[in-house]
Amino acid sequence: MKRTKLINHLTELLKPFQISDYCPNGLQVEGKSEIKKIVTGVTASQALIDAAIERGADAILVHHGYFWKGEDQTITGMKKRRIQRLLAHDINLIAYHLPLDVHPELGNNAQLGALLGLDIERPLEPWNKSSVAVKGKLATPMSVKDFAILIENKLGRAPLVNAAGDHLIKTVAWCTGGGQSFIDLAASQGIDAYLTGEASEQTIHSSNEQSIHFFAAGHHATERYGVKALGEYLATQFDLEVEFIDIHNPV
Repeated sequence: MKRTKLINHLTELLKPFQISDYCPNGLQVEGKSEIKKIVTGVTASQALIDAAIERGADAILVHHGYFWKGEDQTITGMKKRRIQRLLAHDINLIAYHLPLDVHPELGNNAQLGALLGLDIERPLEPWNKSSVAVKGKLATPMSVKDFAILIENKLGRAPLVNAAGDHLIKTVAWCTGGGQSFIDLAASQGIDAYLTGEASEQTIHSSNEQSIHFFAAGHHATERYGVKALGEYLATQFDLEVEFIDIHNPV
């Protein structure tokens, strides 16, 4: 399909114009105008670019692309090598950050919730329809140990766990990736547990002092599922070959 048609469809689907983000969403590096094969992945790393070249991809679709606010604007070193490879092989780089996090069906939060059996009830920020953190619940209350086992079984990675008491988990707030700062908001709402990808030093103190269980399941591990689901959706809607490639990252 034509690149312009694909980008227009993704714009209508993910509505990046409604969200203030830290990077440009959509087409970041222009390649060939006709797209037949797409490789999807979490981050546009050199390893993912090389894998896409090997597979003859016309486009790479990721959650973490380039040109972040505050980064060095010069195209040198690692950034130069990555972009040079994309341009040399005429590969499009398409990236959606927060718009992919918050999409109600294909988004990272929605996909992680479905994987763990969590039903989304509302945004964690009730005043913000584009909240990147959400609140939900488990169908059956679980212990901290059992919830940690569920996370490990589903994500293939043992989470960092901080039990803040002996209460069972019924309500859960979560934000994939680096969303640890939302723990205080979750605690203020009396939520039993908070799940995200990363932890900061102060996160554990917040957990202990506000009696909210905390789980950090990995930035990469929690954000594999949105871009994978988006690629699978595109394959059902258009005559496209789509392949998800999971470049290992322990973080």
